[in-house]
Amino acid sequence: MADTKHASFGGYSPEMDAETHETTYHGFIRFVEIASVVVICHVLALAVGGIRHAWLTAIVGVILSLAAGAIGAMTSLGPKAPGAVAVLLALALLLY
Repeated sequence: MADTKHASFGGYSPEMDAETHETTYHGFIRFVEIASVVVICHVLALAVGGIRHAWLTAIVGVILSLAAGAIGAMTSLGPKAPGAVAVLLALALLLY
């Protein structure tokens, strides 16, 4: 992030709402973290289906990762919720 300590008005002009900008930035970062873990889950599900030929497990993994991503976005769990699904899919990839 840019260095705003030396800029006048703390880096924000008087017309800008600094608190709203910071809140939006942190919300965006949280969304990107959760979405990245969900995409990792989808890649692992494709690997389970393609390598182990367990397509039903892959479909269930995708559905669970989407649900966990939504739960993570609405609660304080964040990327930990879909991360648990990623661990389960990695175990399925290793153990099938």
